[in-house]
Amino acid sequence: MVELASDGKGGYRVERYAIEILPRDVVSDGNIVNLEAAAESVRRAWKKLATSTRQVAIALPASHVITKKIIVAAGQREAELELLVESEANQYIPFALEEVNLDFQVIGPAPSSPDEIEVLIAASRKEKVEDRVAVAESAGLKPRVLDVESYAVLSAFQLVEAMLPEGGKGQIIALVDVGANVMNLTVLRNDQQIYAREQAFGGNQLTQDIARLFNMTFEEAEAEKRRNSLPEKYETELLRPFLEALALELSRALQFFFTSTQFNQVNHIVLAGGCAVIQGIDQVVASRTQINTVVANPFAGMVLSDRIREKSLLADASSLMVACGLALRRFDE
Repeated sequence: MVELASDGKGGYRVERYAIEILPRDVVSDGNIVNLEAAAESVRRAWKKLATSTRQVAIALPASHVITKKIIVAAGQREAELELLVESEANQYIPFALEEVNLDFQVIGPAPSSPDEIEVLIAASRKEKVEDRVAVAESAGLKPRVLDVESYAVLSAFQLVEAMLPEGGKGQIIALVDVGANVMNLTVLRNDQQIYAREQAFGGNQLTQDIARLFNMTFEEAEAEKRRNSLPEKYETELLRPFLEALALELSRALQFFFTSTQFNQVNHIVLAGGCAVIQGIDQVVASRTQINTVVANPFAGMVLSDRIREKSLLADASSLMVACGLALRRFDE
């Protein structure tokens, strides 16, 4: 969880943040399997946050959301646009409209014609939305915004991009979000997505190996992994092979990008997600890919409140990209 505020100068101040490890099997393939346990974890995180704010932005994994960009005539009223979106959605969504939550956003003028606009349609099964809302409400919170995790990451990425040479303008940037079970590769140029790929690879694999080698529970192994307090043989027997495997998976994903598009290079790799907090991961990836690699820190240009420990936030920053992107939403409304 992340709470941001305005710094009064057009920027942001990090007020609070908190991390709570989810018990194993509470979430499977993006589905909340145990609503009660998930709500309890959210409740503990909110208590750690020590805030009076209960209004929150939450997100669905991209795998639970169907998105489609359409081109429509400009100058339409909101009601007319809604009817048009529903009509278009019927063609692309493999469910009855009464079974989904549907939303849309006008992106801007269409690239092909000034008389048309580009609209992004997003839809998700109602039960997927209701599960997320139920968890937040059971934890005593009030959901006000429902986003998509991948879009939240892209919102936070704009802060990271500003720290790259020349602000990343005109360059091809691979944003790699490595979570518990999935690696998401998003390739961008001038803030426009030009490629996306999802691969089954994540940090839970390493956590399970730790639990097995050191005879721990999954939760204990995850906590020790985050604290970097495991015995020396962890690095040689588990960590180094895992990082090499991660770098190899990423290298393969980039090869898919090169062979399926007209592009043949990437200027920067930006690592995000829970695995990006592992010390030395950027060096291993850079060595394997021969591409400049940095670990994302969306808070680098922000003011920190007195209650924030800068060293701790720096260590956790890359794993907070989704939370940071969601916290930014209040400034977009």
